[in-house]
Amino acid sequence: MKFLRDPFLALMTGVLVLASVLPAEGRVADLFALLSSLVVALLFFLHGAVLSRSALLDGLTQWRLHLFILATTFLVFPLLVLPLGLLPQSLLPEDLLTGFLYMGALPSAISSSIALTAVARGNVPAAICSTAGSNVFGLMLTPFLAALLLSTTAVGGIDLVESLKDIFIGLLLPFLVGQLLHPWIGGALNRRKPLLGRYDKLVILIIIYTAFSQSVTQGLWSRLPLHGIALALLLCLLLLGIAVLFTLYGARLLGFARAEEVTAVFCGSKKSLATGLPLAQVMFAGSPALGMIVLPVMIYNQLQIMLGAVLAQRYARQEQDATALEEGGAERQ
Repeated sequence: MKFLRDPFLALMTGVLVLASVLPAEGRVADLFALLSSLVVALLFFLHGAVLSRSALLDGLTQWRLHLFILATTFLVFPLLVLPLGLLPQSLLPEDLLTGFLYMGALPSAISSSIALTAVARGNVPAAICSTAGSNVFGLMLTPFLAALLLSTTAVGGIDLVESLKDIFIGLLLPFLVGQLLHPWIGGALNRRKPLLGRYDKLVILIIIYTAFSQSVTQGLWSRLPLHGIALALLLCLLLLGIAVLFTLYGARLLGFARAEEVTAVFCGSKKSLATGLPLAQVMFAGSPALGMIVLPVMIYNQLQIMLGAVLAQRYARQEQDATALEEGGAERQ
């Protein structure tokens, strides 16, 4: 219940309401579009500068685990969302379907995956390596996957060449510059991680307001019925449940230790809102349906945090019980 009272969830809801009641229009909308591009470029620069190479190298030894997580993120999840194209448009509007297909191609979340892995006492270095690698690869892989998924349905495609060019200039290039400057500024930025976390959330709020303002002015709520929102919530719950079960039993089938199982569950079942919104802004630039397209990943993000918190606490209790049992046995001996 703690996450239902999350201030950031309340802020996102407030921004949605603000964009619905008072959307940015005309020159104000142009200013917000420019602001969104600038804050996103800075965001990826900061992530590149903060990324610890030593921590990534420490996690690289778990290559079987990383392959399993990457396969779940970029192969299993796209296959899960693909059948949604069979639903009639009267039930699942085309733009909302585009959002689910796009979400299926997104990389894993970084901060929440690592935090929940730590709470559940999993393999934190492996989680850092896996999620960071997922997002670095995702900058290039997500557009290809999204284009492939969209082309296999009636939704249509995207301009892949133009999207890749914009992603390189607006996202990947700032990230690489940040990586080059890591030896000089990485330490100072790591000491200010709480501030960077607040900046991440600020960027998300700016993108949400910009995207939904554009969509509202183009008649978003007249094109998105209430049953569409309810269906999106149910589909996100279903996809999250399947992803968690797949990673849980897949990790056990592959014989992973408990710490690696925890990492697989929390990194393999997540989708990144922090990467997904900036990428959507680039890939679907100018689309009046951008607000509807990003709605599934926004819903999924909140659900994955709430369910993840419950699972992490359960894993932590199991570890505490096992430790107490071992210590009790040692004392009796």
